[in-house]
Amino acid sequence: MTQDRDIAGQRDSPGDEPLSEAFWSVARRLREMSQESLAPWDITPAHLRALRVLKRHGAMRLSELSEHLHIAPRSTTEVADALESRGLIERRPDPGDRRATLVEVTGHGADVLDAIRAARGTEAERVFGRLSEEDRAHLARILRKLQD
Repeated sequence: MTQDRDIAGQRDSPGDEPLSEAFWSVARRLREMSQESLAPWDITPAHLRALRVLKRHGAMRLSELSEHLHIAPRSTTEVADALESRGLIERRPDPGDRRATLVEVTGHGADVLDAIRAARGTEAERVFGRLSEEDRAHLARILRKLQD
């Protein structure tokens, strides 16, 4: 008889299967809702991650952005090209090195991020609003523990 293994390589107990199925079902639902919430701006989750990094850390070279995103430099260039074509980021010369280019969020990009944040807050409330404050706190604590 074979048993399923979890991501850590440990055997799931028979009672864990419904828990893992419920977890993945909620994760799929959240992913679908996330994609739907980004659709009005024609933004992908990868684009959103890049915008957030640039907003949080300011202007940077594409190589730095690639490191923050943990993706290949070529993929970072594609993300930056897509964001630039939508007017969400702009490229400018690096004042410290004329050969290099910096990317940074535009005013329009910051506005889009704010709008996405508001839409996603509403989305999160639809999902988690059914939970009491105590349940939300427990869920947040458990999820943080599972992230480590």
